[in-house]
Order: sequence, then structure tokens, then C-alpha cells
Amino acid sequence: MADSLRDDERIVLVLDAGGTSLRFDAMQGGRALLAAPHTLPSFGDDLERSLAQIVEGFAAAHAATGRRAVALSIAFPGPADYRRGIIGDLPNLPGFRGGVPLGPMLAARFGLPAFVNNDGALFAYGEALGGLLPFVNERLAAAGSDRRFRNLLGVTLGTGLGGGMVIDGRLVIGDNAAAGQIWMMRHRDERPRMAEEGASIRAVRRAYAAGAGLALDQVPDPERIAQIALGEAAGDRGAAAEAFRRLGQVAGDAIANALALIDGLVVLGGGLSGAVGLFRAALLDELNGRLEAASGTVDRLPFRVLDLDDPAGLVALAADEVRELRVPGTERTIAYAPHKRTGIGVTRLGTTAAIALGAYAYALGRIDEPGEPGAISA
Repeated sequence: MADSLRDDERIVLVLDAGGTSLRFDAMQGGRALLAAPHTLPSFGDDLERSLAQIVEGFAAAHAATGRRAVALSIAFPGPADYRRGIIGDLPNLPGFRGGVPLGPMLAARFGLPAFVNNDGALFAYGEALGGLLPFVNERLAAAGSDRRFRNLLGVTLGTGLGGGMVIDGRLVIGDNAAAGQIWMMRHRDERPRMAEEGASIRAVRRAYAAGAGLALDQVPDPERIAQIALGEAAGDRGAAAEAFRRLGQVAGDAIANALALIDGLVVLGGGLSGAVGLFRAALLDELNGRLEAASGTVDRLPFRVLDLDDPAGLVALAADEVRELRVPGTERTIAYAPHKRTGIGVTRLGTTAAIALGAYAYALGRIDEPGEPGAISA
């Protein structure tokens, strides 16, 4: 984490809003102040009740920190006009319809600036600040490698498929406050569908139901399906393993499409990331696969994607095979590393903690640079 953020004594109250729960915390110096996040049910199908819960949660966090906060920072799913703090029509919170000016409401209620951003974007920002990105760069430095990363794609796998991007140390918002919408990419195998329909909790449950010949209401949650796949619970082990393999393929396809534009590290979060051992191989096969071209087959991506949860992957990332090339017409030589590499790994902070850190840094950045998200140094 950047020293400037670690040493910042300002307090920001943060909210991570989900379809079933609202998690409130307070952050100072990039660290949580509350002993544990204050969690309330979201009541997402009842707008008035949900807004009352949000006010109550922030009021409790504000009181617990001596009312010293300088801002509120809210991680909310989209669609939304994040710059203005207006929430749109949310699939997982159906009470939010027609545009809800959540940020302005909270600013008026608490007399503090209130900033809203996408939960996937703030997850990526937090991991860029204090998670996977600095972890990898520190390991590269310790190994004596000159390679450093400044770009990060964050992907959350859970109720939905979320995404966020940090490019050259800056969080990408987008002209329409709609950057990072990886869930809207096409499904790898079912082209009329979105990728989220193959890389989410409901996708795993649907795939297991089909493979095991069960009605959907008879299918357990993904945690149980993962236990079945590992032989730790009764059920159709083959169908469970296949459900996660298919998730890896669909997620890998969407991530590969994004990586072709972003060219950076990838960090996975969300509840399903805990079962990455069941889909990691399929995901990496997709990222490092081949495509057809007029000249024959070519690599899916212009760089190899390594497994950063495997110590051997970190070693390979640092092992630059440098050649010395003679500059034509001169006696000079120049170093050339022909093999391009990047990596993918699971959150180093935990999804909730990464979102909170991202929300904290985003609010301070907006205060210090009005109208712009804060920049970080790699």
C-alpha cells in the first residue's frame, strides 16, 4: 500500500451493498477501524426500507468512530450513474427503479460528501493498492527482476460476474461510468446469453442440475456442490466437477477477451473464487489456448498467463529470458526479452476487505482531486 494512503489519518465510512446484505465499516490509513463490519439485511425489494437500513448502518458506523468521518463511500452494483451517485434499475435489488439519487440523499443526511462506485471496480482498486498487484511486484523485486506491473483486471465470481480495471495506476470509470462490465460479454458456448449466465452461482447450480438430472429447486448451493466435487459430500461427483469446469471455461473466455485490451494482471474475488481449485485448470487452458487464423493457429493472447497461486508461477514470471541484440550499423547492444507474461491469482486481501480499501482510497482521491478518481503509484 502506498505510504501516503497508509499515513492518511482521515476516516471514511464505507458500505458494500449486496442483494441480501449491507456491510458497513470505517477506514483510516487503509485499515478497518471497526472490530467487524456492521451487517444489516438489504431488503432490496423495498426501496424505503432499504434506504432506511443504509442510513441506520452509516449512522452506527459514524457514532462508533466519534463522528469524525470526512466522507461516505459506497460500493453498489450497477447500472448506475456513479459520478452523480444515482442508482439505476438493479436486478438484485428490485426496489431500486427509475433512478435513486443515493449519494445526494446521504450527503444531505450526514452533511458529508458521499461517493458511489461499482463494487467490482472498487475490488480491483483495492487489490491494486494493497493486494495482488503490490504482492507480485514485491516478489519480482525480491527475485531481482526488472519486470513490474501497473495494470490490473479485477473479476468477481459470485451472485454475478463483476469486473473492474486499473490502468497505469488509475481506476478506470468510463465516459458513461460503465467501464468493466465483463458480465455483458457473450457467453463462450451459448451466444445469445451473457457471460454471467455461465460464470455465477446460478450457472453452477444450473449446470449441476442438468448433469445430475435434478430439478433446480433440489440443487444445493455452490459450496455444497464444491464439496461434492471433492468427494467430501454425497452427490453426483462427476456433475459437480463438470459444473465448475464449465464455469472456468466461460470465465476464462470473458477474461481473455478483456485481457486482449487491458494487458495486465488478473485478480479473482467473490464467493466462487474460494473454489478456484475446481476450475483453475479450465480457466488457464482457455487463457492460454489457441485460435485459428489465415496463417494457421495462433496463441489466444500475446502473452502467457501464469498461475500466481502456484509458487512456480511466480518464479516463471520473474524469470526473464533476456537476449542481447546488436543494433545494426553500430557496436551497441540492447536487451530484449521476447517472452511476454502475465498472471492470474486469487485476492490477497479478501473480497470484502479489497472493496473497503478501494472505496476508502476512491473517496480520498475524489476529495483531493474533485471530479477524478485518485491515482496510485505502482
